[in-house]
Amino acid sequence: MKITVVGTGYVGLSLATLISKKYEVIAVDIIEEKVKMIQNGVSPIVDKEIQEFLSSGELNLKATTDISECKGSDFVIVATPTNYDPETHYFNTKSVEGVIAQVNQISPESTVVIKSTIPIDFTVNLCKDKGYTNVMFSPEFLREGKALYDNLHPSRIIAGIPSENLRDKAERFVRLLAECCMEKDVTTMIIGSTEAESVKLFSNTYLAMRVAYFNELDMFAQMHGLNAQEIITGVCLDPRVGSHYNNPSFGYGGYCLPKDTKQLLANYENVPNSLITAIVESNKIRKTYIADEIDRKIGRREGTVGIFRLIMKSGSDNFRESSVMDIMKDLASRGLKIVVYEPTVKDAVFDGWEIVNDLGEFYKRSDVILANRITDDLKPYTDKVFCRDIFNRD
Repeated sequence: MKITVVGTGYVGLSLATLISKKYEVIAVDIIEEKVKMIQNGVSPIVDKEIQEFLSSGELNLKATTDISECKGSDFVIVATPTNYDPETHYFNTKSVEGVIAQVNQISPESTVVIKSTIPIDFTVNLCKDKGYTNVMFSPEFLREGKALYDNLHPSRIIAGIPSENLRDKAERFVRLLAECCMEKDVTTMIIGSTEAESVKLFSNTYLAMRVAYFNELDMFAQMHGLNAQEIITGVCLDPRVGSHYNNPSFGYGGYCLPKDTKQLLANYENVPNSLITAIVESNKIRKTYIADEIDRKIGRREGTVGIFRLIMKSGSDNFRESSVMDIMKDLASRGLKIVVYEPTVKDAVFDGWEIVNDLGEFYKRSDVILANRITDDLKPYTDKVFCRDIFNRD
């Protein structure tokens, strides 16, 4: 079997690495530097398991910028970015559409599997408009920095088909992923493509709802002088609630939750709702509350706020849509100075923000240090730290 994966971000590279343990895989990306790194056994993203697999020398994996090498593939997995467009209130799916058009010209016998996150109804409408009969959707449920681990230990594998003529291909695809993972009895589902698209967006919106819920609990505890940890622990001892995804933060961020919640809300345009709207609004409220707290702690306009890390999750190098960035902009608009400690950024200035990567100097220059999560290297400087990391984990 030959598989092509187009896009080598967290989703694409984790899948290419997973499958190439057993089958021939072609990984395609438009960025030549990433292709060279993969060819040399170096992961272009921070992910412990991906790096271990790539450096093992045991993968049947070739990276290239030439999409024509997809010719003859059994499956072409599309994992290109689909950023949320605030003007149209929908994902920008041009890269996905472009890749699918190219594949149908180069290798029309291949089955295309969309792994990029897309709007609800996208696959059905695309197939109807373009006459495609070989396109399906399979949602991914991965964490940044743990993408390959989550593919090795999936909670479920789902394929969504726009028509019944793809059922056999879908069953073959989910068997492929199940065969490559380390779980013996992983749950698989073959459902409609629109239902599968809905599973993806509703899953991430539920996770965002949990983040928002415990952040609002934390705000209540802070403003009433209560112990948030004791309240959260007591609530989560109920097995129907559970103790996962309950650590207060500066708001949900990262590449998936902000855009997926907004996309789902856009799909609710003509559907009565209050909860989905509230989840998006709650995240804005949380970030404003954090900025208010920092402003109050400094108490003077000329103060300096140190931002400890831009990344959203430990073990990751990604700070796309990081919630702390919105807080930084808010604080700067109030006249406060900002300095950033982010060792993954080597430049003195990043996106207009001053980078100070000497921790001692960073501490001296900061009146308050804003940290979404506490790490060991920050512990000597905690007298200046404002953080809501109650359970010391993501």
